[in-house]
Amino acid sequence: QVQLVESGGGLVQAGGSLRLSCEASRRTITFNAMGWHRQAPGKQRELVAVRYSAGNTDYARSVKGRFTISGDFAENTVYLQMNSLKPEDTAVYYCSAHKIGNDYWGQGTQVTVSS
Repeated sequence: QVQLVESGGGLVQAGGSLRLSCEASRRTITFNAMGWHRQAPGKQRELVAVRYSAGNTDYARSVKGRFTISGDFAENTVYLQMNSLKPEDTAVYYCSAHKIGNDYWGQGTQVTVSS
């Protein structure tokens, strides 16, 4: 069993920055992708950013240019640097890790951006 442990959420004013961190409990498992999703109240969970073991990344259009995903597949870590935060970024952010046949999710960390 693999657990994903997130940290770094909190309350920030609009225009501020936060950095989310996520680490898998096992390093012996190989993921094809690791990323971040978010879910705001009353909305569906959506992809924020993902990085693939091949080296490429993908971002939601709403966060491009403001958020940066990074990490280390050897350490099974993934980070999300969030700059120029907006009130509409308020959501619970979930770390995810994916391998063929399995998807893993963190417990979520709350990010609240005040106007």
